[in-house]
Amino acid sequence: MTAQVEGDKGGVEQTDGAIGPEVFAALRRVSTATVTTQLFARGLRNAYLAGLRPLNPSCTRMVGEAFTLRNIPAREDLDVLSVFRDYDHPQRRAVESVGPGQVLVMDCRGDTRAASIGGILATRLLRRGAAGLVTDGAVRDSPFFTDLELPAFAAGVCATTNLARHHAVDLQVPIGCAEVPVYPGDVIVADAEGVVCVPRHLAAEVARDALEQERLEEYIQRLVDDGAPLRGTYPPDEETLRGYRES
Repeated sequence: MTAQVEGDKGGVEQTDGAIGPEVFAALRRVSTATVTTQLFARGLRNAYLAGLRPLNPSCTRMVGEAFTLRNIPAREDLDVLSVFRDYDHPQRRAVESVGPGQVLVMDCRGDTRAASIGGILATRLLRRGAAGLVTDGAVRDSPFFTDLELPAFAAGVCATTNLARHHAVDLQVPIGCAEVPVYPGDVIVADAEGVVCVPRHLAAEVARDALEQERLEEYIQRLVDDGAPLRGTYPPDEETLRGYRES
């Protein structure tokens, strides 16, 4: 099974489920809006992680493979401060397991009444070469995140420690984040507008077609900016497409 993606240096085949650097490079060049359209064309309507916002507005572009962490509701007799002394606590183990270019995606059931991560662990992710972090919960140390050079998206901020609401249990299992299914290895794409999850097996073809969509839309944008009416231009009729191909 192969797919071909056009990059700056031509097409490159992706085989056997592997995702090459050209695919990631292509996805960095397109918007999440375009990616959602490409997924919608393939029948996927629930891919945008609604309600998550960037914590550092100047650091939003993110593309990487998902590394997942699942949380269940905390229980008072188990989730006490002393568990933080355990270096093998699942939350700490997840942070120390995320590889370069991966995105830590946390399932917090949409509960923002306690933080899911803070500044120290986010810094560790940055130094490990992570591509970013995503949580449908909250973060603490939020002023620190505004200057952190790590793309980070969350549903909110909260000073309360994670143990008050969250019990980390599973790494690298399918999760729901912002009610979107995320499987380990799926491709997470983000920009200033938000976060989208691309099923791994679709990444190459979505990247290829998203690049082509954006080239066409840039051409249409120029026509509309020059005064062209929508009829015949957007969506483009054959004459407009011919002009695009010849441009």
